[in-house]
Amino acid sequence: MRHWGRVLLVVGALAVGAAGQDVHVTGRVQVLQKKGTPASSAADVVVWLTPLDRAAPTAEQKEYKLTQHNKRFEPHLLIVPLGASVQFPNKDPFFHNVFSVYEGTAFDLGLYESGSSKVVHFNRPGPSYIFCNIHPEMSAVVLVLKTPYFARTPANGEFSIDVPAGEYEMGVWYEKARRDDLKTLSRRVKIDAGEASLGKITLTMAPSPAEGHKNKYGQDYEKGAPYPVP
Repeated sequence: MRHWGRVLLVVGALAVGAAGQDVHVTGRVQVLQKKGTPASSAADVVVWLTPLDRAAPTAEQKEYKLTQHNKRFEPHLLIVPLGASVQFPNKDPFFHNVFSVYEGTAFDLGLYESGSSKVVHFNRPGPSYIFCNIHPEMSAVVLVLKTPYFARTPANGEFSIDVPAGEYEMGVWYEKARRDDLKTLSRRVKIDAGEASLGKITLTMAPSPAEGHKNKYGQDYEKGAPYPVP
């Protein structure tokens, strides 16, 4: 049995089921710059297939972490199943204040010190953009999916997902693409026995929601402010 979170080539998670019953589905993502020229990388585009003719398999419960270290979130992109709990450990020698108010699951963890950790339950599908109220350079995304059938692209944009034959809704997410553009890529697909292809998926780059983001109060960050202490 293959479980959520185990990586095989470019696949973030594969179908659970008996060996030999899955269909090998392939595709390729092309990312274009604003002027229409291909971007140097098509990495970190997420493509998923949600079953329409049956319930999606239940994801195995596991531990997820989004660590604060060197004024960064590690990893920058974390993909989790709906209902997952994510730990936010602080491994920096100063305070952080992790929050999210842009789409997805809204929360504010408040100030917490080095060596401590807090947890968030993600019960809403889609992307949650994560920031620190003290350090504007820190950003991350937790992408919550209702299906374990997904792939995260490498730089060349090629991906594969193994799924049982059936009817699916295809979804696509990319941090540097407009939300409305991503919605137009969603479509119904039928996967028959054997190999299948989703063809080429083309995205046009746009500013990430993290660019120029505000603090948790919707205001600009104060320049040169010292680290607050409780």
